[in-house]
Amino acid sequence: MSDKLQAVIFDLDGVITDTAEHHYLAWKAIGDELNLPFTREFNENLKGVSRLESLRLLLSLSPVELNYSEEQLNALAERKNDLYKELIAQIKPSDVLPGIPELLGKLKRLGIKTAIASASKNAFSVIKNLKMEEQFDIIVDAAEIKNSKPDPEVFLAAAEQLGVKPEACVGIEDAVAGVEAIRSAHMTAVAIGKKEHFPHAHVTYSCTAELNADALIELHRQH
Repeated sequence: MSDKLQAVIFDLDGVITDTAEHHYLAWKAIGDELNLPFTREFNENLKGVSRLESLRLLLSLSPVELNYSEEQLNALAERKNDLYKELIAQIKPSDVLPGIPELLGKLKRLGIKTAIASASKNAFSVIKNLKMEEQFDIIVDAAEIKNSKPDPEVFLAAAEQLGVKPEACVGIEDAVAGVEAIRSAHMTAVAIGKKEHFPHAHVTYSCTAELNADALIELHRQH
């Protein structure tokens, strides 16, 4: 890999702010409407996955095959998104996860670029509600991404838009599919969560408060 770290690319949900609960509640409402046994445990499968793919996973919980038209699928996905947007409208700057403002400030002082690479098409709204528009050089538009994580497309798009090589980047994720996407993009992979869940990560931190710019630079140098 390139010795010099040039960019840090962040997932949004669970890394910058914890919108995972908002997603869960919105999907749970859809599951309840359809009488599907949607649980917090099953919700883990939806992390880092696109809205339509998440819906298909949700529908797979049905004991009988559900045959929805594309129009019906899109309507259900849009209903979930409307519920989610109602919930995230309440997000405010104090909802940024611990350690993130300090990390972003240090990276900016060091001249290291930053980006958001999220599957969420609401990333722009969330960042705006957090009043963090100036903290990131770019936010990848999920609407232009064809392949969901673990495909590396969104991370590669971030590197391309930043004008840096993937090998010069660190990616930070809280989902297994996201870490796999980072590795597939040939970036240094940092996971947030329980170490046993992320065997493919170069390093795992239990929470965002443990993130440190100097440690990320050294990690990248080693890998």
